[in-house]
Amino acid sequence: MNADLFDGLPDLNLQQVCLDDGAFLLRGFAKNVDADLMSALEKVVAQSPFRHMITPGGFRMSVAMSNCGQVGWITNRSGYRYDVIDPETGRPWPALPETFMDIARRAAMRAGYENFLPDACLINCYEPGARLSLHQDKNERDESAPIVSVSLGLPAVFLFGGLSRTLRPKRYQLVHGDVVVWGGPARFNFHGIAPLLEGYHPILGRKRINLTFRKAL
Repeated sequence: MNADLFDGLPDLNLQQVCLDDGAFLLRGFAKNVDADLMSALEKVVAQSPFRHMITPGGFRMSVAMSNCGQVGWITNRSGYRYDVIDPETGRPWPALPETFMDIARRAAMRAGYENFLPDACLINCYEPGARLSLHQDKNERDESAPIVSVSLGLPAVFLFGGLSRTLRPKRYQLVHGDVVVWGGPARFNFHGIAPLLEGYHPILGRKRINLTFRKAL
């Protein structure tokens, strides 16, 4: 691991929690670059605004979503998939900002996944009451690459289970700046977010933003 990648970080001894074989919670890893991430996020959603997608079963998702990168994750009555075009705007998704790419690659490296080069970032916006049911990330072609998930704004309870939906997931509180990385044996572990509690964050107010980086192609 190249220590130069972490030059400039205020604390190189961040708390690292092992969630499972191949899965780690990096406490506060993104906190020192939150302003840069938020600035880049504003530009992305100005081009591809948040929207509540419809599941194949016809249900409106409680989480508002957008994307950036070469492709974006979408869902409608036709199914779950990645597409190069934003169906709301009819244009390609915004490019991955450099600051997004940097935090994703550094977090993956810290968790032991070298040479991670994401080509997609699913952006979730939660307001109080919104949730994400247990699911697996299975639409990506490159199954060897990890998932990198950055939390901003209100705290949330992250549910992280096993390879079977029947296994009871463990619960971890994620706060502003936390990053979760999972891959390898844990790549297809079920995971989700419990209903977001009411609260106020000094930067994001009554919202939580989640940046989820994938290697989709």
